[in-house]
Amino acid sequence: MKEFMLYIRNKKDAKETLTAEEHLSFIKKCEHYIGLLKEENKLIAAQPLIREGVFISKANNEWIEKNISNDPEVQVGYYHIRATDLTEAINIAKNNPEFEFVPSASIEVRQVKTKEKETGFVYPKNS
Repeated sequence: MKEFMLYIRNKKDAKETLTAEEHLSFIKKCEHYIGLLKEENKLIAAQPLIREGVFISKANNEWIEKNISNDPEVQVGYYHIRATDLTEAINIAKNNPEFEFVPSASIEVRQVKTKEKETGFVYPKNS
């Protein structure tokens, strides 16, 4: 099995239009989705992210901090999963409840690099 990250992006205010009942339904469907991934031994980790934060970068030996509160789209969560290949990882991502409740959602699917080819270094993990 290979490891993949599913980075969930959405408009910062995307869920503001949901009613309390719709939001609760969304949360319950996410819990069910996570439960299915756990049953299939596909889930390594999953967590939502607070929609405020800071981008940091460095230019000309100076640190730059940019508050993301003005950005219209932010990363709102992630899933760290196991899948046999990219196609399976994409299919897992397509079943994410985010798409059902918030049409502006997008998910970036990327394979995790677990080992350096040149040095043989294996990146640490908790699972």
